[in-house]
Amino acid sequence: MSADRLLAHYHRIADAPDAVAQLRSFVLDLAVRGKLMAQDAGDEPVAALLKRISAEKGRLVRAGRARAPKAATALAAEDMPFSLPGSWRWSQLAEVGLLGPRNDVADDATASFVPMTLIAAEFSVAHGHETRPWGEVKKGYTHFRDGDVGLAKITPCFENGKSTVFQNLTGGVGSGTTELHIVRPLLVDPTYILIFLKCPHFIETGIPRMTGTAGQKRVPTEYFAFSPFPLPPLAEQHRIVAKVGELMALCDRLEAARGAREAARDRLAAASLARLNAPDPDPAAFVPHARFAINTLPALTTRPDQIKALRQTILNLAVRGTLVAQDSGDEPAHRWLKRINAEITAYAAENRLTTRGVREIAEPLYPFDVPAGWSWSRLHQLFLTVTDGDHLPPPRADEGVAFLTIGNISTGSIDFTNCRLVPIEYFQALQAYRTPRRGDILYTVVGATYGRPVLVETDRPFCVQRHIAILKPPPSANRRFLALMLGSPYIYEQATRGITGTAQPTVALGPLRQFLVPVPPMCEQHRIVAKVDALMALCDRLEASLTTGNDTRRHLLDALLAEALAPGADVASAEIAHVAADA
Repeated sequence: MSADRLLAHYHRIADAPDAVAQLRSFVLDLAVRGKLMAQDAGDEPVAALLKRISAEKGRLVRAGRARAPKAATALAAEDMPFSLPGSWRWSQLAEVGLLGPRNDVADDATASFVPMTLIAAEFSVAHGHETRPWGEVKKGYTHFRDGDVGLAKITPCFENGKSTVFQNLTGGVGSGTTELHIVRPLLVDPTYILIFLKCPHFIETGIPRMTGTAGQKRVPTEYFAFSPFPLPPLAEQHRIVAKVGELMALCDRLEAARGAREAARDRLAAASLARLNAPDPDPAAFVPHARFAINTLPALTTRPDQIKALRQTILNLAVRGTLVAQDSGDEPAHRWLKRINAEITAYAAENRLTTRGVREIAEPLYPFDVPAGWSWSRLHQLFLTVTDGDHLPPPRADEGVAFLTIGNISTGSIDFTNCRLVPIEYFQALQAYRTPRRGDILYTVVGATYGRPVLVETDRPFCVQRHIAILKPPPSANRRFLALMLGSPYIYEQATRGITGTAQPTVALGPLRQFLVPVPPMCEQHRIVAKVDALMALCDRLEASLTTGNDTRRHLLDALLAEALAPGADVASAEIAHVAADA
């Protein structure tokens, strides 16, 4: 076995998403293959143990305490799934225990009732129970007593590893769901049987043998009772159980340590981002904070949600004027706003739209200070129009123009896959301000995915449902800046504060038009867009490296486990060397 090599590489695989779960499975797999403990030639031979089990079973049958067992089918050599140590033997649960036993207890006795919900999938977690009078729970339920082993036979409980050794039952007896297979071990350690029932081999081999409909498949009694069962000497069973308990406790500590590492990373990453997101950052302190965050966040980033937080921080800095340096030579934003007001007025007249006067913004409304040269504005003062799709249900067509719903843009880009179509006549009858064009910005205003902007970067004609707002920038606007501004946490917070409805959250157009927005000089908008592009590319690389790193760690773990289960395999050793070099 190559446990030493596994430990030597553990620091490289510890942060694989499922490292500890795989290690737990690995321990169980080694245990039932005879590779967890050294064998002892002084142990009672398994043949002698089986004779004693057979004698005990016969005694119980003669005494009327057990039913005569069903004759098992002899195991053929080709039925053996893997090789065993010389001191072990292949057996069956039906040979080493009593199947489906019944309890003979007085009705007024107290007993335990164990529903499926109180049986854990984790190896080290004991089942729960409810105390009931035996007369209430003896009929129509599965019986068991202390020391019996139960296996959940229904999907998905079986796939998840729900099985248990019943212990500390009230009065020593209990009953529970009929979706359990029960074996009462005879002279075999029940926890060793539990190890077998939870090992990957037994579960993975059993899944394709389940019978029934897709949602109600069950493990047949035949598989539970007569599958090849690797039986070690009784003394070795006890040693295996003790070692598995020890290693599972080690896995608990590894899991706790990993959780502590993740929590420490989260706190440090959150603190770094919080410094950058401070409402009024100290200009003198901001630069070192930013440098620290850029240098340390790649090392702290181990999950996709952390990269998402970094992206949001970048957008937050962009709209607060702390992402790029200001240039006193830039034309102030208020001059550009005055020029586009004329464009907005002309567009409204051309399309017979009602213009909205410029509302003065009182200084106390400002949520944060902006740099010199910036101005505060309302959202509608930056666009020719802020409207939405046609409010009437559109006719369907087999051919025509694409009609997009929120589902077609909720990922951040336009996806025409499987979109519905409307007749060309319907599309041509829509007002021009209700038909998106290249350079317009779509903004989701209804449902769980509200507040997501998408810049239109296609010349393909299409129209949208009324749950999507259409924002048309004037020709002189920097569309990329407006799109990233709409995607910033600052704008999303305003959308969240203004939503109406519960089952169907809605950002109404009226409040949307009145969103308060910070506007930088046009030259600075270009610099902000370039900087955001560069930092988002860094986030893309972080995301790619995270995926690659996780894949590498997972492959290394798989290779190490494969080598441990098949020692001496040159292919596995070569794979370890190759993957470890990349880790």
